[in-house]
Amino acid sequence: MATWEDLVEFIQGEYRVVAKTQDEIRVEFEWEDEDRTQVMIIAREELDRKYEWVQILTPIGLAKDVNLHLLLESIGHTTIACGAAIMGDHVVLRHALPLENLDINEFTDPLALIAGAADNLEAEFWGGDNY
Repeated sequence: MATWEDLVEFIQGEYRVVAKTQDEIRVEFEWEDEDRTQVMIIAREELDRKYEWVQILTPIGLAKDVNLHLLLESIGHTTIACGAAIMGDHVVLRHALPLENLDINEFTDPLALIAGAADNLEAEFWGGDNY
């Protein structure tokens, strides 16, 4: 998989798409046999005007409603495939990958890991599943 269009085609065949624009696709990640979901945003990014990357991100809660020190400490001890950032009013988990030579497992594995981490962190720090 080497282009954004190839990735979007794969995503549309494998996940429930809830929104789509030219450079972004949102899916509802679902766990089998569980009544839980996580909204995942997959966005095309351009580095130095020549390298295409894909960013996987998901909101986990409002920054104003959490102890950021404790949250970041927990993320540091419990996650492997993401970092945290504040975007607008929300804390998000995110991960970026170069599109060139991207193997599908290099996308699907981090997507699942980030979705799981987000779901757990939402429950621990915000008391539920809001995203």
